[in-house]
Amino acid sequence: MVGVGAGLGLVMEGTSCGALLKELQQIWAEIGESEGEKNKVLLDIERECLEVYRRKVDDANRTRVQLHQSVAAKEAEVASLMATLGEHKLYMKKDKGILSLKEQLAAVVPVLENLKCKKEERIKQFSDIRSQIEKIRFELSEYDDQGDNESSLAEDQHDLSTRKLNSYQAQLRALQKDKSERLRKVLEYINEVHSLCGVLGIDFGTTVNEIHPSLHQNGVEQSRNISNSTLDGLASTVSKLKTERKSRIQKMRERMESLCQLWKLMDSPEEEKRQFSKVMGILILPEEGITSSGVLSQEIIDKVEAEVERLTKLKTSRLKDIVMKRRRELEEICENAHIEPDVSTAPEQTDALIDSGLMDPSALLANIESQILKAKEESLSRKEIMDRINKWIAACDEEAWLEEYNQDPKRYSAGRGAHINLKRAEKARILVTKIPKFSKVWWTT
Repeated sequence: MVGVGAGLGLVMEGTSCGALLKELQQIWAEIGESEGEKNKVLLDIERECLEVYRRKVDDANRTRVQLHQSVAAKEAEVASLMATLGEHKLYMKKDKGILSLKEQLAAVVPVLENLKCKKEERIKQFSDIRSQIEKIRFELSEYDDQGDNESSLAEDQHDLSTRKLNSYQAQLRALQKDKSERLRKVLEYINEVHSLCGVLGIDFGTTVNEIHPSLHQNGVEQSRNISNSTLDGLASTVSKLKTERKSRIQKMRERMESLCQLWKLMDSPEEEKRQFSKVMGILILPEEGITSSGVLSQEIIDKVEAEVERLTKLKTSRLKDIVMKRRRELEEICENAHIEPDVSTAPEQTDALIDSGLMDPSALLANIESQILKAKEESLSRKEIMDRINKWIAACDEEAWLEEYNQDPKRYSAGRGAHINLKRAEKARILVTKIPKFSKVWWTT
């Protein structure tokens, strides 16, 4: 046991423990302590030292285990993040025989923090792109359910690779292209519906709200529903509005033609016609060319129908006067052309027919119009000979006047107007000399 103490003394020589042991031996020498007691004390000291060393070794071992666990956990987290992010070259392990555990831990911590930052950034990118995708899908969807974006993002937590991100970006571009095309179609339909509603006098907001409320939103942040059902609804509405426009055009043309006939029949003043000048163009314009606001509204159609109804009621009372007026015009044309007018439309007969209701005034008026047309054609064909006859009659009248003038004993007096008569007599003599001798006989016979 002495050797142990001596060995311990040698180990501790030059240290504070060795100095204390030397001092203890000096004290024991002065005291005269026996060797047995000395060895017992030294054994106690050695045992206590071993216990201290064991505790230190255990503490060091626990620290080593913790460092191993920490390094392993962080390396596992790094591996998991690299797999999630699809990154395989961000962290290269070094030879563990070269680096201590603390050095290994110091090396892996920055890599882990960098990967965590990348993950947060990638999650934000995924969130942004998924939000855009879900928003467009909502606009394209048939329903008003925008979906659960949070559950979709939770599924993406296991795969945040650039490959998956590129896949979402490609999906977003395809949806944006589809949205752009659909939005263009929707805007074309909306503009067409707006134009047709304006022409037909139909409320645009009510019309598109029946298809989808979002179509009448004017806010920049408001998104329009551009689903298949919305496109089909707009196409169907445009078709219905065009059919309605065609129907109203046909109706309006029929009413305007009737109105024009009544105007012509009743010699309506321009003031009455002017209020319908806007719709007169419907008679000549093609369907696509009719774009004036409200020109085919129900209000305008009702107004035209009311005017037609009003004039139709007045027609019967005024038609008799018009018939008599046109008959006088016929008689005047026939008289100028030396033609006998048709007796079937003589005033005494037409009055009786109209009053008795045996003949429609319109049909009677049409008959007179036909007779006027024939009389005008006949008068035109006789124009040349009638001009000659009129000249001959005028010459005969001048001849008769000249005979009376020659028999007047006071024709050379200096009374008032004598010089005018003299000039007329000179012209009459010249005119009489030009009258063919047989003409007078032919005329009187």
